[in-house]
Parts: sequence; C-alpha cells; structure tokens
Amino acid sequence: MKKPTLLLGMALLASSALSPTGALAQSSPARDGRPNIVFILMDNLGYGEVGVYGGGITRGAPTPRIDRLATEGTRLTNYNVEAQCTPSRSAIMTGRFSIRSGTHSVPIGGGLEGLTRWEVTIAETLSTVGYATAAFGKWHLGSEQGRLPNEQGFDEWYGIPRTTDEAFWPSEPAAKAAGASFEHIMEGRKGERSREGPVYDLDQRRLIDAECARRTVDFMKRSVASGKPFYAYVPFTLVHFPTLPNPQFAGRTGYGDFPDALAEMDAHVGEILDAIDDLRVRENTIVVFTSDNGPEATWPWQGSSGPWRGYYFTHMEGSLRVPFIVRWPGQIPAGRVSNEIVHEVDTFTTFAKVAGAAVPQDRPIDGLDQSDFLLGKAETSSREGFPVFVADRLEAVKWRNWKLVFYDEQRDWWTPPTKLGSPKGFDLITDPKEEYPATGLRNSWNAGPAMRIMTEFVESLKRTPPIAPGTPDP
Repeated sequence: MKKPTLLLGMALLASSALSPTGALAQSSPARDGRPNIVFILMDNLGYGEVGVYGGGITRGAPTPRIDRLATEGTRLTNYNVEAQCTPSRSAIMTGRFSIRSGTHSVPIGGGLEGLTRWEVTIAETLSTVGYATAAFGKWHLGSEQGRLPNEQGFDEWYGIPRTTDEAFWPSEPAAKAAGASFEHIMEGRKGERSREGPVYDLDQRRLIDAECARRTVDFMKRSVASGKPFYAYVPFTLVHFPTLPNPQFAGRTGYGDFPDALAEMDAHVGEILDAIDDLRVRENTIVVFTSDNGPEATWPWQGSSGPWRGYYFTHMEGSLRVPFIVRWPGQIPAGRVSNEIVHEVDTFTTFAKVAGAAVPQDRPIDGLDQSDFLLGKAETSSREGFPVFVADRLEAVKWRNWKLVFYDEQRDWWTPPTKLGSPKGFDLITDPKEEYPATGLRNSWNAGPAMRIMTEFVESLKRTPPIAPGTPDP
C-alpha cells in the first residue's frame, strides 16, 4: 500500500497584530496565513500537577508560565488521551485510535514495533502544504531505521527512540555483564539515516529536556528566517521516571526531585514562549501544552490525578484526563475554560483543517474537526464520547458526563484487568472518582447512547481490520 496523495486545501486567513513588545507580528507571503504550530507534549504529567489545574504550589513548584498561557488561551478540563505512552503518541500522530494501528501497547522489547510507514502522520500531512516539521524529545513509535521520525514526515529530529526508564540500564552491572543493548540519544534528517549519539544514561536523562528546548528555539528561528510555516512537535521526557531535574534546577524548590522537575518543565515552556515573542510570530502561532497520559504510580515518582482517581495504564479518569491548553491570539478565545469532551485524535484533524491540508480518505480517521469549537464559533464540542481501550481491551465508553465500564476498576498498571459480569455506569459530574456506580432502571437509559458508540466502533473494525502489532512495512 502506498500513502495517499494529500490535497492542498484552503488556507485560513490570519490577521497581523502587535506582539507584547509592540513590534509588528511577522507575516511572510510564503506563509499565506497558515499558522505555525508548537505542540508541547509532557510525559506522564497528571491532571493535578499544573497550577491552573489545582497543582503548582500544592505540588511544591509554582508553574507561572504555563498558568499564564492558560489565561491567554483556552483550557480544557475534559481533554482525553489513551492510557499508555505509545498508544497516545500514535493517536496524536495519525488521528486514529491506536487499536487500528498496531500500537495499542507500550512495546516491552524484541520484535518490530511502532507505526508502519503506511500510516500518515500529522507531520507528513502538514509537509504537503509547505510546513517545516521537526520533533525534539521522546518518540516511542518505532526504534528501527525507517520508523524513526525522519522517515515519518519530520524534516529533522533529536531525542530518544523509546522510553526514559531505559536510562537506568547503563548503571546496572548485571545489564552490562549480560551485554544488554543500551538506548542512545539519536538525531536525523529526512532522507538520511538517523545516527546514534551518547548512551541515554542517568546523566543524559537530566540534560535532555534543556537540549530539546534549545533545539526547538533554533528550529523556529530557522523556519521564520526561511519564510516557511512550521510544526514543532516537542515531546519532552519530563516527568517520566526517573524524574530527575537538570542540575540547574536540582534543589530549586527544596521539596525534592519531582517538584524541581516541575519547575524545570515550566521554565522550558517559558523559553519556547519567549522565543515565539522574540521572533514576532506570536499572533500567527498556535501553542498547545498537554500530556500523553495520566501520572505514574511508582514511588518516589508518583504523580497527581487531581480530582480524578487512578493512574496511567487504566481506564480510570486519572489515566484519561490530562491538562490541555491551546493559545492562538486573536483566534482562540483567551481565558475560556470548557468541560466539553475532546480526544487527542481530534488534534490531527483540527490542525490539518486550520493549515489547509487534507486528511487521508483511504482509511478510518477517528479525529473530529474541532476548529469551530476551539475558535469559539461553537460552544459545544464536535464529540460526545469515545471508546476507551487499554491495550487491546475495550474497557469502557465515555458519553457526555457518563462512563460505562466493562472491567473493574484498576488503580495502577499492576492491577489485573477483571471483566465485569455486567457493566457499571458512573456519573462523572456527581461522582468524579468513580466510586459509586449508578444502579437500577432509573439510570439504565444512558447505556443506550454509550453502547451505540461502542457498537459503531466495533463495526468499523470489522469493515477495516486493525493492523496487527509487529506488522512489517509494506
């Protein structure tokens, strides 16, 4: 199978405006109103970590730059993701639920993993309409040559191909004695093989996010100088365990490594925001701040789910709901807070729309266009619900404020999945921690709409069977 030809769509007009420093915002004729997009993705950042989501000083570290970003844009309180790192990143890249792409679980090791090259990524989609594209951080969607970011639509990339816990391995004598293969920091450019840099050990773990921020700023400078709109995908490694701050932030808060890492995270977001202002492209740049999934449950790196319950690798709200802030001055309403349901797959379709690109027509795309909702033209989301997969198990369905679950609660990734004899229903407005299942005929009416979502999705899997994990490239 070949990737489809993507058609050039209508580019949106963007108004020029003054930056906070009073300088005229740059508007290049080559850009034709297409906004730049900076997509900042934190790793295992729970709902309750950032100040505007109830964290900040209560978690030992204020987050002033992220909090200010929320006042300048729209903040969602019901933004949903997939339950694990690899599935979540796959959904962002393709606009498809990961069960379709053979990426429904974090690869443990051995065998071919990640996205097949048949999948069409957001980077490939935006490249067709003239965007410069780059990824800086954790990929986790394939570590073989051919499945790294520079072979999946990105002009350039720097980061780690897999995950941060592998930083432990080089300091383990048993791993060295066994001749284990260690993860390396890598970088590459489109049309070339990616090359290995230093081993990703505990020292490099502390330094990598600062380098990702530096490279992001450099990429934006080069893109603006060339007159090209840009898409910067910045999947930082913080706050994934081992949650170790950069030496410049160690001891900053006085509360330990995790709060110090939150302070570092906020600072790097501030660096990127300052660079956007310095480049005078603030009014023509969409900035997203979010996380790939809910928090870690392992001491001493455990995170906070805020008002929800549960950790990642589960169907609990603490796994699915994460922070989401989006800013586009003069286009997306400032200071708006919404509890409408949005899923991360929607970002693919929405950003393709605002960039004037077409989405693939030869495969199911689960992402819905949320541009009217985010731009304030509609009060309601385009989405009422979605199926919740944990690995390859359909464990729940969300519909409006209701959640129908088919498996018993899982607090963390060690809890074995136990299928229920009969589904439980939870009203997430009155029962945000999913402790009191609604019972009896009085509340069974909500099962109909939820089951309809499930049935329609299952039928779509029959019409277009999912790609099996480990499927080689065509």
